[in-house]
Amino acid sequence: MVDKQTIIEVKVDELVDKAVLMKGQGYRLVQISCTYKENFEITYSFDKDYELVHYRIHVERDEEILSISQIFFSAFIYENELKDLFGVKIKDIAIDYEGGLYRVAKKAPFAPQNKEEEEAKHV
Repeated sequence: MVDKQTIIEVKVDELVDKAVLMKGQGYRLVQISCTYKENFEITYSFDKDYELVHYRIHVERDEEILSISQIFFSAFIYENELKDLFGVKIKDIAIDYEGGLYRVAKKAPFAPQNKEEEEAKHV
């Protein structure tokens, strides 16, 4: 049972500092999830004593973000998924599969491949 959940929108350049804060306070990384609308919406979920804290960032399609796997090592698997399935640009992943974590028929199948495809989703 989860007693409390909080979603906090943060800027991309604040994310690493927030991860350091969570680690220092004894939180564990639960998951990293992503969806694509007009940009990537990435949610980092942390837990401590049945309290969930979610940090959410919005990332432009061509924007590169820093990995948090140097703080929470297990993040490397989620971050590789974001690269493979959505095409999110993440640098300094502790173990980077360079797009080879999953075998997929289409590169970044959950993100529009071009502007026309992106615009068609919003009609």
